Amino acid sequence: MPIVLWTDALVFLSIITIITTIYWIICDPQLRGRWQQVLQKPSCCVAAIVFAAFVIIGTLDSMHYVETATNTINSLLDWLLRPISQIQETSYSAPFARHLLNKEIVINEDGQLNWTAPKLIYNYHVFGTDKIGIDVLYASLKSVRTGLVIGFLTTIFTLPFAIFFGAAAGYFGGKIDDVIQYIYTTISSIPAVLLIAASMLSLDGLIANNSTMFNFAQQRSDARLLLLCAILGLTSWTSLCRMLRAETLKIRTQEFILSAKALGASNWRIIWRHVLPNLLHIILIAIVLDFSGLVLSEAVLTYIGVGVDPTMFSWGNIINSARLEMGCDPIIWWTLAGAFVLMFSLVLAANIFADEIRTVFDSRA
Repeated sequence: MPIVLWTDALVFLSIITIITTIYWIICDPQLRGRWQQVLQKPSCCVAAIVFAAFVIIGTLDSMHYVETATNTINSLLDWLLRPISQIQETSYSAPFARHLLNKEIVINEDGQLNWTAPKLIYNYHVFGTDKIGIDVLYASLKSVRTGLVIGFLTTIFTLPFAIFFGAAAGYFGGKIDDVIQYIYTTISSIPAVLLIAASMLSLDGLIANNSTMFNFAQQRSDARLLLLCAILGLTSWTSLCRMLRAETLKIRTQEFILSAKALGASNWRIIWRHVLPNLLHIILIAIVLDFSGLVLSEAVLTYIGVGVDPTMFSWGNIINSARLEMGCDPIIWWTLAGAFVLMFSLVLAANIFADEIRTVFDSRA
């Protein structure tokens, strides 16, 4: 039976927004020409393909259904990754190994006891398995959705505050500008990690006291992820707001703004019809540049214990569980490597794409 989590609905909303934006770009000759310049570079095309692949993985993992046999929530990605999503080994195994890493007492066909490494249930695992026998490639792919949700949903929470306060402060000036500057300067002066940690710890107690609201553990984890995105958005809008304010201060003195005022247009109509369209290039550049930082912030926050739920697949949880494994003998390096490869690929693709967008859309670049 299909089930829609809160973050699933927002992911689908983000995808619809992206599709609508693409259609708008295709219909606008000027924007279409700029995006053609962006995609002329082979490196940018490769980055766009890699990023699209990650988006497809995240979308498949956002299509959830209830498995009636086990009464658990699975996704379409779980179904596609069978059997590695269902077969679980007993302990560590190295990449492409045929046996477990640790030796055990095994009874052979003759009934004798041998001290040897047991064979794997599955033939082999590309990235090996972790401490409890979960396939590292499967865990890393399941973590893609968490990273994308953090990037996209935090942006959804960030943009309304940054655009509204930035445009209002730059356009109206005076006391309104002073108040807004005071607000974002105060928020910027508070260490973001401390503010996020305090907020998440408070919300953890709220979720624990209302655990009866959730029928599945995945719903509770999803609620925490949604709250984390909201907190990140409420604490990270200040830098974009400052840039939009500065740009609006320049735009409001342009002749087309003065002409609109002379014709009797209201202030909010001028902001909507004339100011915001001239801020879109800054908003677009800031979104793409901040995306990779948000993906990395999830790993850092989860590592220190104030990120996503420990039961949720995420690169931060993988890195957190791998920190002690790096001190083992032999070193269990593949769990960290699996998360690093996928996270590095996503962040690198986003950065390459962002640099080219900044070059084309920002005349100062």
